[in-house]
Amino acid sequence: MNRRRFLGAAAALGAAALGADAAWWEPRSLEVTHHRFPHPPGRLPLRFVQISDLHLRGIGSIHRRIAAETARARPDFVLLTGDSVDRADALPTLDAFLALLDPRLPKYAVLGNWEHWSGVDLRALAAVYERHNARLLVNESAVHPHASGPVAITGLDDLVGAPDLRAALRGVEEPAPVRLVLAHSPAYRDTVAAHAQTAGAIPREPVDVAGITLMLSGHTHGGQVTIGGWAPLVPPGSGRYVRGWFRGDGAPPLYVSRGIGTSVLPIRFGATPELAVFAG
Repeated sequence: MNRRRFLGAAAALGAAALGADAAWWEPRSLEVTHHRFPHPPGRLPLRFVQISDLHLRGIGSIHRRIAAETARARPDFVLLTGDSVDRADALPTLDAFLALLDPRLPKYAVLGNWEHWSGVDLRALAAVYERHNARLLVNESAVHPHASGPVAITGLDDLVGAPDLRAALRGVEEPAPVRLVLAHSPAYRDTVAAHAQTAGAIPREPVDVAGITLMLSGHTHGGQVTIGGWAPLVPPGSGRYVRGWFRGDGAPPLYVSRGIGTSVLPIRFGATPELAVFAG
C-alpha cells in the first residue's frame, strides 16, 4: 500500500470511528455533573436534579441509568426543563419514563419548543406529569416545602409560546430563601436582564429579579455537535448561551444543561448527554 492509499484508508477509518461515536456511543452515554449554587447561610442543605430535553422515542439503558443516578443523588425534587417529548403520540413513553423515578419524589416541569411544535395535547401532558407526582408549570410558580425554608419554583412558557415573567412570579406571597426559575430556552435570560434594568421605571407590578437564586435552561443540547467545544449550529432561542454556567450581566446566574436526547439528527458529538445535580 502506497502512502496515498494508506492516508486515505486511515482517514476513512477515522471518519467511520467518529461517525460511530456520534451516532451510537455518545448519544447513549451519560455524564453526571455536580454543581453548587448560592444558598442562604445557616440553612439545611438543598439538593435537586435537572433533567432536560429527553426527546423521548423509547425507553433504553440511558433512561434507566438516569433513574438510578437520580435515586443515588437523593434530591429533594427533580426539575424537567422542557422538550420531554417531541411527538404528539409520545405521552405513553413519557409515562413509562416517569414511572422509573421514585413516585414519592416531587417533580416540576416546563414546556419546551417541541411540546408546542408537535401539537401534543397539553392537558393530557399535564395529566401524565400529575400521575407521577409532577407539576407542569406554565407561567406560574409553586412553593416547595423544605426544612430550611420554602423553595419557590417558577416555570415559564417557552419562547415559541408566550412566556410571562410577571405573571409567573405573581402569587408567591411569602418570601422564599431560594427561588428557581425554569425557562427552556436560555435566551430568555436577556429578557430577565432587561426587567432588572428597567425595574425602577415600571411602577406597576415591578418584577423582582434580584430575588432569583438561579435560572435553569436546556434547549441547546450543548450544541449537539461540537468541534473543539465550538458549536457551529444552535437552535433559535439559544442566544449566546450554549452550555454550562453564565453569571453577571445584571441577570441571575444561569445554568444551561446539555440535556439527554437529540433532535433533527440522531447524533451527538462533543456534547455528551447530561444529568445535572445541584447542591447548596
